[in-house]
Amino acid sequence: MQLGGKLLIAMPGMGDPRFERSVVYLCAHSDEGAMGLIVNKPLSEISFSDLLDQLDITRSPGARDIRVHFGGPVEHSRGFVLHSGEYRTDRDNTLRVDARFGMTATLDILEDIAQGGGPSSSLLALGYAGWGPGQLEDEILQNGWLTCDADPALVFDGADGSKWERAMRLMGIDPLLLSPAAGRA
Repeated sequence: MQLGGKLLIAMPGMGDPRFERSVVYLCAHSDEGAMGLIVNKPLSEISFSDLLDQLDITRSPGARDIRVHFGGPVEHSRGFVLHSGEYRTDRDNTLRVDARFGMTATLDILEDIAQGGGPSSSLLALGYAGWGPGQLEDEILQNGWLTCDADPALVFDGADGSKWERAMRLMGIDPLLLSPAAGRA
């Protein structure tokens, strides 16, 4: 099962409140584990401008703002920019997930965005979600997550509050009909 570049959608009844109604973009998945970013939980206590000030990065007039999200419970103080696939740097610091998505965790992307450049679509996540070998597969087998293809429009759209329901609907599932109880037939 190869899940890199897919979305994880938390099922109702997810036992971990940090992941309740989460949509996670999986940046990497292998036999060694998995790493992803929650894309639908914005942080209200910090803005992109605040973060640039903390990092002493000057913002040019007219530079766009990007949303800051809770990316997951691991390494809260570390930032990751999930972005559209066209963005490239001279330093090649980007994890190319596929042609549509990349993830960069270095200051150069923040500097590019602050100067009005950077990728056409992006979101910033503080922290990440991580799973050890076999852990994510076990959670999927226990009906903790659904998986589906990632849709850039859903991932980068600013309507964070509706992403979970829209991800379910992408799979043809009406979220109102889901039960929090798991079972096997």
